[in-house]
Amino acid sequence: MRPAILTPLFASVSSLPGIGPKLVKLLTRLLGGAEPVGARVVDALFHLPANVLDRRRRPKLADAPIGELVMVEVVVERHRASGGKGPYRVYVHDDTGDLTLVFFAAQTSWIEHALPVGERRWLSGKIELFDGMRQMVHPDRIVDEEGLKSLPLVEPVYPLTEGLYPRQIQKAAQEALARTPELAEWQDPAWLKAQRWPGFREALAALHSPETPQVVAPDSAPRLRLAYDELLASQLALAMVRAHNKALPGLSVAGTGSISARIEAALPFKLTASQVTALADIRADMAAPTRMLRLLQGDVGSGKTVVALLAMATMVEGGRQAALMAPTEILARQHLATIQPIADAAGLRVGLITGRDKARERTRMQAALKDGSIDIVVGTHALFQEDVEFHDLGLAIVDEQHRFGVHQRLALSRKNAGIDVLVMTATPIPRSLVLTYFGDMDSSQLREKPAGRKPVDTRLISLERLDEVVNGLGRLLQTGARAYWVCPLIAESETLDVAAAEDRYAHLVSLFGDKVGLLHGQMKGTAKDEVMARFVAGDLRVLVSTTVIEVGVNVPEATVMVVEHAERFGLAQLHQLRGRIGRGSDKSTCLLLYKGPLGEISRKRLEIMRETEDGFRIAEEDLKLRGEGDVLGTRQSGMPGFRVADLDSHRHLLAPANDDARLVLARDPELVSPRGVALRTLLYLFERDEAVRLLRSG
Repeated sequence: MRPAILTPLFASVSSLPGIGPKLVKLLTRLLGGAEPVGARVVDALFHLPANVLDRRRRPKLADAPIGELVMVEVVVERHRASGGKGPYRVYVHDDTGDLTLVFFAAQTSWIEHALPVGERRWLSGKIELFDGMRQMVHPDRIVDEEGLKSLPLVEPVYPLTEGLYPRQIQKAAQEALARTPELAEWQDPAWLKAQRWPGFREALAALHSPETPQVVAPDSAPRLRLAYDELLASQLALAMVRAHNKALPGLSVAGTGSISARIEAALPFKLTASQVTALADIRADMAAPTRMLRLLQGDVGSGKTVVALLAMATMVEGGRQAALMAPTEILARQHLATIQPIADAAGLRVGLITGRDKARERTRMQAALKDGSIDIVVGTHALFQEDVEFHDLGLAIVDEQHRFGVHQRLALSRKNAGIDVLVMTATPIPRSLVLTYFGDMDSSQLREKPAGRKPVDTRLISLERLDEVVNGLGRLLQTGARAYWVCPLIAESETLDVAAAEDRYAHLVSLFGDKVGLLHGQMKGTAKDEVMARFVAGDLRVLVSTTVIEVGVNVPEATVMVVEHAERFGLAQLHQLRGRIGRGSDKSTCLLLYKGPLGEISRKRLEIMRETEDGFRIAEEDLKLRGEGDVLGTRQSGMPGFRVADLDSHRHLLAPANDDARLVLARDPELVSPRGVALRTLLYLFERDEAVRLLRSG
């Protein structure tokens, strides 16, 4: 299905001249690639230079700046071998001064051949001072007058892997460029002209053979051109998936409102304006004849669970079942505990399925799901295993799965043809990342906190004042308060000087006795549940934990959050941790303990936490400080990886790429116009071709 014109680019790099099996392995390690092909020509093509060697500066030795790359013309004076394990030295000069060349573990014969005594040579490298004398350690190039003619004045520098030499990747990139055909232009001509961007192949040629150092910068015209190509391919693919989902027949469920009314009457608060708006969007999606695929972003404590319950109630009113999937058993059981009393009051039948259910209970629950005697089921990923059958599933809600990729969303929706899917996250996501990773979905936001929520007093405290913090915690415990104490590691590390949860637990137990509990991800599920239940009941007053309590844990009586070594946590993590308190009517305090001196990014991160509780602002700041890869976590299947585009540098191109993609599909949904056909080539080139297959199947 791939256009034939692209075939040379998707061949193995072994098809390029001079690349044998050993080099293929090294290139595959660097560039990626699956067996049996390994790295492909296109991988070498899109492996762009990260920097350059600028050899345009050609001073005399006396004028050469120290520590900067220069090209100098010298006469070889004499050689001096080390006679042992020391370096080999070659003494050279020009008419203004002397220079010593230093070689470690180099072949003597090669040095003698490259630098014959009495001959003139051009050297490229950095000059340093050693004992007041100028020296150059391992020049990166040594050429004569003839060699100088073919030496690039500005040489691209590529990211490498161990065992691979710069000239090998340079040669592979040049050969890949030679294989690249002239392709029909897929960009809008007016847009290209307005941006003053080169053509696709011209941009690649400029980057692989830069004439100035500025060419390889993220904001150069060639780099911007290629970044926009990749972002457009990504946005077009997501828009096509979105169009495909919208075209699929949905269930068209319109609730009666009877159960929802009983739920709202049982709530101790009124819905916020954004909850009302989000529910209206969700119910409109469910009533439409097409499938719902919506992202619900709720800041910490904004009431996503209530919106989820009311959405599920609407589906049950329409005669179908609903499922709520949480990422961990702790969260699944907590959702059940939150939902159960309200659901009972409204007459909803609720069940639980997790991976640790006993066989008899699981069999009973599966039978109830299959015969329709359960309206709503809460659980973990176990909900969507093959042996779990629903009587008539209409709505699947996925909680806290902001890494839940496009492929997983498609697989989930296949559990029952046409079911509606709602993905929820308490991690506010910057708009650019919503476009990038959730462009196939509609989006709603919950920005307000429910009435009665009090602001959290956030303080930054040096770890040098740890004893004061512990003493203050002791006074608070005497008033009946409950507190979290979060550490970055489970056990003590030999390499990192950071608090370990087990050590801090032992320390606090020695002071406060059996009122202190320990919770971390390596504990067995039953042990975690028991500790959490004791903290909820008040038997435990201090819960020492790792970030396992980061998301979703709800204990309104907890009013203190201590985060030890807060400088080691990301902004989103800190925001989530702080969100575990301030859930009741009492004043809450978050203490961010840091070890100085702080680096610039760590200091900014902690200051932002002190300044604001707005999760959406925090998310944008986190993106600026850390970049998209860290904000969303490690890439998982279904999440697009970018090879050319860098969201830190090219974020401003996302919105126009998104607009362009939507406009293209509005005018040419089958991509059959000349530009549409060229855009199909773009999708294959950047490997977003699953969208083309959807187009064909639909």
